[in-house]
Amino acid sequence: MKNRHLVCPLAAATALALAGCGLLPGATEGKRTVNVWLMRDSVSEDFLTRFTDVYEAEHQGIELEFTFQEWTGIGKKVTEAISGKGGPDVIEVGNTQVAQYADTDKLYDLTLESVRDLGSEDWLPGLAEPGRISGAQYGIPWYAANRVVIYHKDLFREAGVTKPPATRAQWLDDTEKLNRTGSQGIYLAGQDWYTLAGFIWDEGGELAEDKGGDWAGALDSPAALRGMDFYKDLQSLGSGPKNADEQTPPQAEVFAKGDVAQIIATPSAVAAITKANPALEDKLGFFPIPGKKAGKPCAVFTGGSDLIVPENAPERNAAIDVVKALAGEKWQSELARAMNYVPNKTSLASVVEGQEATAAMAVGAARGRATPNSPQWADVEASNPIKPYMTAVLQGDDPKKAAKAASEQITQTLAE
Repeated sequence: MKNRHLVCPLAAATALALAGCGLLPGATEGKRTVNVWLMRDSVSEDFLTRFTDVYEAEHQGIELEFTFQEWTGIGKKVTEAISGKGGPDVIEVGNTQVAQYADTDKLYDLTLESVRDLGSEDWLPGLAEPGRISGAQYGIPWYAANRVVIYHKDLFREAGVTKPPATRAQWLDDTEKLNRTGSQGIYLAGQDWYTLAGFIWDEGGELAEDKGGDWAGALDSPAALRGMDFYKDLQSLGSGPKNADEQTPPQAEVFAKGDVAQIIATPSAVAAITKANPALEDKLGFFPIPGKKAGKPCAVFTGGSDLIVPENAPERNAAIDVVKALAGEKWQSELARAMNYVPNKTSLASVVEGQEATAAMAVGAARGRATPNSPQWADVEASNPIKPYMTAVLQGDDPKKAAKAASEQITQTLAE
């Protein structure tokens, strides 16, 4: 990659910091520089080189410069950048982070471009909805990833399970068979709340609800309680801990031991699985998390990134054109193939056909969701009353009472 496209890490979005890297925007005579912040490892060097070369050839007078940021501490850095002067022109942010940045009133409203140029009606809901605040689109969906079921093909065959289940009921039946063969039918930690969220949404429930601008926890609704009840049934068909999440211990390492039939994870877990046990490389399969009805996969939490343009972007018009290119069909297709991401539109799912894990994600992503679109949701996750609620239910406490207590904590945090 040409060195001029990569900028040294910025401590803050200031002209001084850029000058310190020797890459002051506009320093090249006759060129307008669009500075783009991307997150570390979001794209490959090859993809970025190809995009830059093609884009600059098609947009004479525009030069792209990319700054890679780390996820750790990014919230403070972005907030400072969009509030100052001369900051970046385009920023990649986590899809669930858009609300907190939009709450500063420092983001450019991209609603017109979304409808007129980018076909927003076809966007993945789990990327589009968190980018939409009070009817205005501030975050443009870029790429997605979500959980699927990763399974051990040999254990399925030994248990007589010949194909992935099509419904949740069938999934429970198959998992029970798998759990009788001396292996765990599924390893599901007791506090995997992202997975629980999908079951709650699938039942028509919510984690929290917006009641006229006031958010309230909703774990104690009948629908949400049904989601937790299914989680409890599924979790019982393995030996996952009831009082820990999927990282304690890392579930990929547990699966790698070879005696677990299934885990629920993003396909990125495969790298850790095969590193710990290379013999499993050709024994892994993937299927979307089943829903209540055949042909309708379970709702899933969609992770991924949106692109935002700050109000203070020095090259705002040019920045909008860069966003439209990155989020458009050509480069969405290229990005999905290069990085095994789910593209931002349901109509583009065909570009990952043949990539088993990514194709399974794409099926689920069509029913993807994001966490409640409140600027304070990050504070809920920081204290996360959902986790101890789940443990309480799995250990035999009254579900409705435990859900009500957790919901009250969520309501209090969202009101702060």
